Amino acid sequence: MASVNPFNLSDSEEEAERRPNETVDTERSPSDGAPGPPLGNPFSPPADAEPPTLLLSSNRTSPSGEGISVSVAATSAMAGSADTRVSVDVIAAQLLRDQYILTALEFHTELLEAGRELPRLRDYFSNPGNFERQSGTPPAKDQVLGPGGPLNRAGSISTLDSLDFARYSDDGNRETDERVAVLEFELRKAKETIQALRANLTQAAESEVPSQERKNFKSSPEIQEPIRPLEKRALNFLVNEYLLKNEYKLSSITFSDENDDQDFELWDDVGLNIPKPPDLLQLYRSCGTPLPSPRDTVDVSVGVEFGDLPGNCIAQEPPKKPDLSQQQQTEVVEELEYQISLLNNEKQSLAEQIKKLQSEIQTLKRTVSSPPPATLDLGTQNTSNASPASTTASCADHHSVPPTDNGQYLDIRGVSEAETDSAPASTQNTSQPHPQSHNKLRSRPPVQFDQPNRKLSPAFQQALLSFCRMCSDSRLGAEVSRIADSEESVMLMLGRCLPHIVPNVLLAKREELIPLILCTACLHPEPKERDQLLHILFNLIKRPDDEQRQMILTGCVAFARHVGPTRVEAELLPQCWEQINHKYPERRLLVAESCGALAPYLPKEIRSSLVLSMLQQMLAEDKADMVREAVVKSLGIIMGYIDDSDKYSQGFELMLLSLGDPSERVVSAVHQVFIPAFAAWTTELGTLQSALIPSLLARIEKLLMQGEHGLDEHKLHVFLSALQSLIPPLFAVVLQNAPFTSRAKLHGDIPAIEVTRFPRPASPLQDVATIIGSREMLSALLLLYDHQLEHEGTTGWDSLLWVVNQLLPQLIEIVGRINVTSSTCVHEFSRFFWRFCRTFGKIFTNTKVKPQFQEILRLSEENVDTSAGNDILTKATVPIYATGVLTCYNQEEDRKLLVGFLEDVMTTLSLSHAPLDSLKASFVELGANPVYHELLLTVLWYGVVHTSALVRCTAARMFELLVKGVNETLVAQRVVPALITLSSDPEISVRISTIPAFGTIMETVTQKELLERVKMQLASFLEDPQYQDQHSLHMEIIRTFGRVGPNAEPRFRDEFVLPHLHKLALGNNSQAMETKRIDIATQLFEAYSALSCCFISEEVMVNHFLPGLRCLRADMEQLSPEHEVILSSMIKECEIKVENRGMADAQGSMSIASSLVGEDAKTKFLSKMGQLTTSGAMLANVFQRKK
Repeated sequence: MASVNPFNLSDSEEEAERRPNETVDTERSPSDGAPGPPLGNPFSPPADAEPPTLLLSSNRTSPSGEGISVSVAATSAMAGSADTRVSVDVIAAQLLRDQYILTALEFHTELLEAGRELPRLRDYFSNPGNFERQSGTPPAKDQVLGPGGPLNRAGSISTLDSLDFARYSDDGNRETDERVAVLEFELRKAKETIQALRANLTQAAESEVPSQERKNFKSSPEIQEPIRPLEKRALNFLVNEYLLKNEYKLSSITFSDENDDQDFELWDDVGLNIPKPPDLLQLYRSCGTPLPSPRDTVDVSVGVEFGDLPGNCIAQEPPKKPDLSQQQQTEVVEELEYQISLLNNEKQSLAEQIKKLQSEIQTLKRTVSSPPPATLDLGTQNTSNASPASTTASCADHHSVPPTDNGQYLDIRGVSEAETDSAPASTQNTSQPHPQSHNKLRSRPPVQFDQPNRKLSPAFQQALLSFCRMCSDSRLGAEVSRIADSEESVMLMLGRCLPHIVPNVLLAKREELIPLILCTACLHPEPKERDQLLHILFNLIKRPDDEQRQMILTGCVAFARHVGPTRVEAELLPQCWEQINHKYPERRLLVAESCGALAPYLPKEIRSSLVLSMLQQMLAEDKADMVREAVVKSLGIIMGYIDDSDKYSQGFELMLLSLGDPSERVVSAVHQVFIPAFAAWTTELGTLQSALIPSLLARIEKLLMQGEHGLDEHKLHVFLSALQSLIPPLFAVVLQNAPFTSRAKLHGDIPAIEVTRFPRPASPLQDVATIIGSREMLSALLLLYDHQLEHEGTTGWDSLLWVVNQLLPQLIEIVGRINVTSSTCVHEFSRFFWRFCRTFGKIFTNTKVKPQFQEILRLSEENVDTSAGNDILTKATVPIYATGVLTCYNQEEDRKLLVGFLEDVMTTLSLSHAPLDSLKASFVELGANPVYHELLLTVLWYGVVHTSALVRCTAARMFELLVKGVNETLVAQRVVPALITLSSDPEISVRISTIPAFGTIMETVTQKELLERVKMQLASFLEDPQYQDQHSLHMEIIRTFGRVGPNAEPRFRDEFVLPHLHKLALGNNSQAMETKRIDIATQLFEAYSALSCCFISEEVMVNHFLPGLRCLRADMEQLSPEHEVILSSMIKECEIKVENRGMADAQGSMSIASSLVGEDAKTKFLSKMGQLTTSGAMLANVFQRKK
């Protein structure tokens, strides 16, 4: 009987017409197994029907007002027939009409799970427009809303499976969660829509090429069909997959970067609505068999005989027809030839597959050749007379591996077994990679065991042996019971066992595993296992110390030597790349050191690109000094092996970047390793003299131009230190490109090089002998070098002429532009010229360097211009020439030249009234070395006895600079007598010039007799009536007291300095000339400001310091009110200090009692602390302030 639709819904009628003979669908009740309804119930099903159907008894009407109660409708519909049931389509229609959306969704889901999809529900939930919620007021009572209207809240019958307890909150608000469920469903439908669109896209793409054109391509294989975008994306995906599977990780990364518009993680991104094809290896192995097009395949179950494959198909195809044209016949012939070539390729592929499978069979034979003891005993008892070939064949039968080719290859196991039985020797020869070693193992006769003369059944014997308690079912038991009988099987066993061994070895002893891990990683046949082992090697120790890192690096180098550059790039470099940002600096240090150690064994393209970029990144980003130091050293090694001239600019920038590093150890590594290696490369490129050194000089000049008002001394140090490290390579270039280089011979008596010939190198790489090749070769070249300079000249010697005519003049010009008052700059350039002259030798210094300086300085008595002065003598050229060039060699004539130069400079500057800064800089730089103290005193004595008072004044002022570094013996024997001589000079200016030097002696010397002599001389200046009106003398004394007073002996300060300052301040109150009065007052203010920081006794404070301040304040009230305010505050502070000291003395007796009280309180506190039994955390809480 046909189904009755009580709801009169058009869509259900159409469905009924569409399925007139279909069995009525029913739905199982949620309560299966419950008693059925009474027999009188018209809804009761017949006895052979399905379980009771779902009964809806809701009295709620549909929003349209046209529906009626489900139960009433069902009753009226069933009045005429007691066995009619409600169809699921009717139930779905009513649920949708009454807007029970979630119930309908659950109903739809359960039908799908049962495999009975309902078209009504499928179409409804496939339409997103049915679920667009409209904001606003609810619909009016008379408004008609169909199934596509707004989604309102509706209850649903929840089963235990569909109940989501997380949806129910305390407030009962489930609207958001219901919306989420609907949106998830919409997302699934959207994905289905995307798949459908992909299918349409595929069809459109396939139809782009006309069928006739495709036919032409097929018939003429030599014509290459242009690749379509979808094919390109599919091939890209397969190539990337192949690279990843075979551990070409870096190549895969590069390939992905070059195809950034494709997602290689998802096959669907290719855009083809087809299953993913086999990988490239499978496609290659089956290249002889044309794969069917995926769009032509369907899932069917058929049996295909091998004879029915393309060979027979071709045979069945008629070769020609009588009515074919000549062109068509040619196409048929070409097609047949193409098919023949495909079959030949397939034949070769199958032959290779046969060999491969035979090799696998032999491997399995070797693996199972040593069974467990119990099995071996039984086997030998039963098959003692069997041949070895039949035994191995039976083992292969029992231990054959299931096919892994998914039916793509011909199953040849039966063939191989038959061949093994018939010709075992030939099979072994074709399948063994190492025939000699394995033939030795195979030639060994099978082990024979003495069999007892017993008649035990095999089952009994097996059961008896089972009491031996052997374990072969676990992983370790299986490894123990299977003894490796070849190198390959040993490697396989180690690859399986090492990952389990390493974690159980003590951290302090894990380096003992390094040889085992490396040998296995070298010889293991599986790339994935090798990658795992190398990963274990780099993660072997959590924080490897220096010795452990050296051991790992040694192993990495041995590995690299064994496997070659390709595997080093594919297997070792990825391990370094993975740990470049490791949280432990020791691991990053291992990476940095590995890059340098592996540099000689890498492909040159990788060495100059990837490894260089890795190290550059670590240099710029790593925060650990020791890591950056190792990076710089590895960069130096890279520079020693790089041969890409385009990388010169990158190397130069790396040198500047590392030289500017804040860590001294990093900068030291730059000078020791990087710069020598970089200089060696630029020497080969021919750019040391043409590019590298000129670039540094240009940067120094630019720095001096920018630093008119403040020079960046740190940058100057960076550039100049780099130039200094380039001196040895530059000298080596001069020697190697000299006219005499080809005449250098190593045989014969070659004198040894003097130990002091060259400055001490910072590292072996800066040793000229190392750069040249050997000390013998260097010695031979030096002999010829000195002879050439002394007798033959520099004609045709381009490298040396560049140094003489371009480098030296530019350096001297730069020296004349630096600030002479900057002791740092003077010192840096002095060290540079000293190393430069010592490296190029004494003859070069005397004949090439000194003349250029002397030409510029032009020192002579006739050239002295008393009006303008010699301007060049006030520049830094003087101290740098004196300390950097004239001190290179310490022979008697060299010392005389230095003394004469300094005397001439002192005389010239004094007579021309020029600033003495250049002479002072020379004395400071030379005075830092005690070797030159006697020499400087000789120069000053020349000034002491000079006829000109100007020169004697200069000498007196120079003693002030020399006293601080000279030992007290020289001060007593040479300095003080000279100063006392000058202090009685007829010229008052000379006497005044000695005061600073006397003050410096009071500041630095500790001998009492010496101090008393100086004190008497200063007292004579202050108390002698002839000096009472000497304004300049008083100014110099006050200035000296303010400078040396804070550091002088307290007794000298209290008994001499402060009383005399008080007298000078008091005398200045009665000074008539205002200019002199303000000068003295200003100097007194500076002196008192410096002395106010010292500890002054109360007596001196009251008697001298405070009265002197008050006298000074009286002057400042009239002359400088702003100073008067400061003086008033100073006086007030001193008075408070005096008062506090008096109060402290008065409270001295009270302090004893207070200390006793304090001791009592401390004792009580400590006793309370000792009684506390709380934990450390609770004890810390005792001292926390309440918030």
